[in-house]
Amino acid sequence: MSGIVGISGGRNGKKVNEMLQKIAHRGRESGRVLKINGVTLGMVWTPYRSLRESVFDNPALDSAYAEVYRKKPPTASELARETLPFALALITPDGLFLARDAMGVRPLYYGYSADGALCFASEVKALLQFVKDIQEFPPGFIFSEKNGWEQFMEWQYGEPLDIEPALAASELRLKLDQAVERRVISEIMGCWLSGGLDSSAMAALAKPKVKELHTFSGGRAGSSDIEQARLVANYLGTIHHEVMITDEVLIETLPEVIWALESFDALLVRSSVVNYLISKEATNFVDVVLSGEGGDELFAGYDYLKRIEVENLPEELLEITGSLHNTALQRVDRCASAFGLIPQIPFLDRQVVEFALRLPVEYKLPTEPPRIEKWILRRALEDLLPQEILMRHKEKFWSGVGIGSFFAELAEEKISDADFNAEKVLRNGWQLSSKEELMYYRIFREMFGDQDDLNWMGRSKLTPS
Repeated sequence: MSGIVGISGGRNGKKVNEMLQKIAHRGRESGRVLKINGVTLGMVWTPYRSLRESVFDNPALDSAYAEVYRKKPPTASELARETLPFALALITPDGLFLARDAMGVRPLYYGYSADGALCFASEVKALLQFVKDIQEFPPGFIFSEKNGWEQFMEWQYGEPLDIEPALAASELRLKLDQAVERRVISEIMGCWLSGGLDSSAMAALAKPKVKELHTFSGGRAGSSDIEQARLVANYLGTIHHEVMITDEVLIETLPEVIWALESFDALLVRSSVVNYLISKEATNFVDVVLSGEGGDELFAGYDYLKRIEVENLPEELLEITGSLHNTALQRVDRCASAFGLIPQIPFLDRQVVEFALRLPVEYKLPTEPPRIEKWILRRALEDLLPQEILMRHKEKFWSGVGIGSFFAELAEEKISDADFNAEKVLRNGWQLSSKEELMYYRIFREMFGDQDDLNWMGRSKLTPS
């Protein structure tokens, strides 16, 4: 389903209904509460307008799914082989069974109520009323009331493949194409399109597979993302939609974004506002959107990586890929799910990730000048996109859409140096990185209250500049 909530133990139908209302936005039309074997489970989902196949025939195609009763839950090895992402809740003869995909593409949180009942939900806001100590359900783990916690998968860099560049590019192209194919479950699909390499690749691979491909871009008039996305859309022949942004819209939308995002992380909020507005527009046309998230982490797309010694690059790429689950992937999930959209992320397909983690790191970021980032990915896509898109340099999302330092300047106007110094250390010991982050935190605190424990919230490694 698009969203799940639940409580194990006791009579909790009323509580689960209240929890479900907190995430009702995740499913546009449908919702249901079930009570079986001591577990109360709530679900919401979005029925697709034009299905390639029924989600009830293949529930793993959806963003999270729950079977009413299952005598035998999937094994750890079965979950490790699952290609598509999931947040899974099953009711078994032995009680509740929960699991989350190894990349953490689909969200899941949990905690215990005052009377000791296990509560879980797709978003934190559903738990706040009933759980004090909320935790993020760790990616790649299983929890069962019978056996407790078990890790079924952990990403690691494998022994580099002994493979020629041409074959590596060909294999990568095939795996990406298959990953997109697995996620094209409707004849009418959407794609967030910034005009960068990653989102353009998703649009190009999806276009021949659907009856209608709608692409969505946003930013200030004349911004580079607007211009480059328009070029790609015209080249591919998509049905293209543009969302133009003004200062007034940015300010008005900010509280909505923080409520949806459940975060005050400066980089995350700044990069989410336009993404949120694009999703709002997309909901008028599609139910499923493709995202290019993950390409920079897997294929070394960030400039700072050029300053890292080549022998340390694999470890750094693994770290930033592994931290996506509560940072960039949270942005993708919440911006889409706020409007009942289902986001799909082909770059984080299990087979793509496994292959990427075994590619020689110098294929991603060559050691010799000009050191073009994501070199092997560009080679894999060289016949799909215009040359200027194929070789477009990585641009920070907020820069590409024309926001730049708008929110930082707004915070500078609103918050004095004295106020920042007085408020920058939070109750849990975290230190805010900037006045901009304090501005976001003040909005967050109004909505979520003073939180003694923020273990469920991720923080970006890279601070905005």
